[in-house]
Amino acid sequence: MHAIGIDIGGTKIAGALVDEAGSIIRSDRQPTTPGNPGEIEDTVVAMILALSEGEDVVAAGVAAAGFIDAAQSTVYYAPNISWRNEPFRDKLEARLDLPIIIENDANAAGWAEFRFGAGRPYTDMVTLTVGTGVGGAIVTGNALFRGGFGAGAELGHLRVVPDGLPCGCGAHGCLEQYGSGRALLRIANDFADAGGIGLGLAGARERRGKLTGKEVGRLIQDGDGGALAALRQLGGALGQACASLGAVLDPQVFVFGGGVAAAGDLLLEPIRAAYLDYLPARGYHPEAEFAIAQLVNDAGVVGAADLARLHAVR
Repeated sequence: MHAIGIDIGGTKIAGALVDEAGSIIRSDRQPTTPGNPGEIEDTVVAMILALSEGEDVVAAGVAAAGFIDAAQSTVYYAPNISWRNEPFRDKLEARLDLPIIIENDANAAGWAEFRFGAGRPYTDMVTLTVGTGVGGAIVTGNALFRGGFGAGAELGHLRVVPDGLPCGCGAHGCLEQYGSGRALLRIANDFADAGGIGLGLAGARERRGKLTGKEVGRLIQDGDGGALAALRQLGGALGQACASLGAVLDPQVFVFGGGVAAAGDLLLEPIRAAYLDYLPARGYHPEAEFAIAQLVNDAGVVGAADLARLHAVR
């Protein structure tokens, strides 16, 4: 029972034909035109038609950043595309002879990790995607948590610093401002400005004109003291958030994806340490496991396809 997954990003639309085991049979990729929703719709329709040609496809799932309603139908709000209360599922189903679901991209990626990646041995999992921002997904009792309105699990907007840094969501002190790739660059620049262990970061900034995520990642792998200190500070914020999430959700595992997670154990170590420092009733509260996501760039399309297939079967 094959299904199609589409993942709409800020710069590209990825699509794949996916089997029941989460394996990609064939894939496609097209550029995104964020300011033109009609062109995005046309691209998604054409991609689904091309990927399903000659195949027995039961459904298609479309993942996108933003708030999706509980019926997996309407996009309340998308940060990168001019969608406001967009009835995207209805528009696609009017042009395609397939059941369609719309899903938040972090939910789709987290579900893929739960079904086919690092979350497979567990029933309860929290995923944090640490990229430019911080995305989140929650699985509890083998089911994806969406919330009463469908817009739950926005873990990047958990408030971790009262009256802290302003966030793009309009609030202050969100985890996204302290535990994201953007935050890592800000922290790394602070170390570069301070000198001392930040001299390596300062040198890289001087050579390149500015620090980039790729350059900080290279310095982390090279063991640069300033880059590792920046990563530890980032991990501390994420670990503190995990302790709070653990008190509420009691997951068996926290799974970390996104570009910053390429640091692997170098990221997990300070996360785990801060989690234990802030875990309520430590010594009596069961301690969660920590893991790096396995599906990487394929998670969005695989998760969207699997959710669509399960929806069609039900």
